[in-house]
Amino acid sequence: MLMFRERGPAIHSLRGWAISVLNEAGAIRECGQHGWIQDRGDPHAHDRAFDVARQNPPEGYSPEAAAVAIAEVLESIGDTCPECPPEEIV
Repeated sequence: MLMFRERGPAIHSLRGWAISVLNEAGAIRECGQHGWIQDRGDPHAHDRAFDVARQNPPEGYSPEAAAVAIAEVLESIGDTCPECPPEEIV
């Protein structure tokens, strides 16, 4: 017999939601070799992510808490992968 399970919440953590929003806005990317999240440094993409946070926060969170989560993720990542060798400037 086929059994159905009740679905859990759409997000597992506010940080995970923030990473998803930043990714969809084009504000972050993933290192293809190591998987580290990197900030693309695109201010327009950052603005789009903050707009989503303020206008459509996840259920159970205020717009302010969602915007803070976006800011915390951006503050916690860099624009380079810590495992990739530094690029040589020519």
